[in-house]
Amino acid sequence: MPEEWRRSVLVPIFKNKGDMQSCSNYRGIKLMSHTMKVWERVVEARLRKVVEICEHQYGFMPRKSTTDAIFALRILMEKYRDGQRDLHCVFVDLEKAYDRVPREELWYCMRKSGVAEKYVRVVQDMYERSRTVVRCAVGQTEEFNVEVGLHQGSALSPFLFAIVMDQLSEEVRQESPWTMMFADDIVICSESREQVEENLERWRFALERRGMKVSRSKTEYMCVNEREGSGTVRLQGGEVKKVQEFKYLGSTVQSNGECGKEVKKRVQAGWNGWRKVSGVLCDQKISARIKGKVYRTVVRAAMLYGLETVSLRKRQEDAEGC
Repeated sequence: MPEEWRRSVLVPIFKNKGDMQSCSNYRGIKLMSHTMKVWERVVEARLRKVVEICEHQYGFMPRKSTTDAIFALRILMEKYRDGQRDLHCVFVDLEKAYDRVPREELWYCMRKSGVAEKYVRVVQDMYERSRTVVRCAVGQTEEFNVEVGLHQGSALSPFLFAIVMDQLSEEVRQESPWTMMFADDIVICSESREQVEENLERWRFALERRGMKVSRSKTEYMCVNEREGSGTVRLQGGEVKKVQEFKYLGSTVQSNGECGKEVKKRVQAGWNGWRKVSGVLCDQKISARIKGKVYRTVVRAAMLYGLETVSLRKRQEDAEGC
């Protein structure tokens, strides 16, 4: 493989939340050779023909999207609310998921998934002697080797990560069937607090023995349709934060099963988008065709994201003017 393909530039991008002075609130995106990305697409197409990912994984899978995962969670919550039964959900957060994947673990998972050895060697060659520099506001660092993790910004990395997660969770899924994954976003559901706590511990053990790490501070617990105090979920002696609402894949889900807060946030997102591009939309010199494209891309997309999964009561429709 050309040496140029092994070099990359790492640009830290702020996550728009938390302290801007903390490095943990930045996501590193690698700028790589465009010809390398074309080669990655070719390899990805070959791998998808031979690797079968479990149905629990929604991330980067054909004919699946964030909307499908959000809908599956919402409909499950609605069924339990209508049946007046408790549903316990734990939203698991992994620390630096892509950056922590051990390379040897990646090769092992690829082979276990049935990938031919020649393709394993191709991917190994992509990661061998990979070097990068960090670019920031004051300049660039010296070039250094990268010996762990997947390339952030790579066209192939999402599917490689799906392969790793599929193999790491294979044993856990048999004991914890009510689980949904969207890449590294994991939701564990159960009818009892004790069971969801037990399943959470299984996931923690399976992930951390292979080099991944569950974030104790960002993993959260929510009880849907809670009728009595259900207590809290514990993880290795510490309490998991209990919440009444959670932002799952960009859509707010509430413990009471309602969708009112999500609708209000979508309306606000639409107005925020409008304010950003109002100069374009109100400019008489710009054609209606261009204005329509800008509106559909910035305003309508933000306003309607995930709303096909939302069910409103009549009073909510009247209040929001739907």
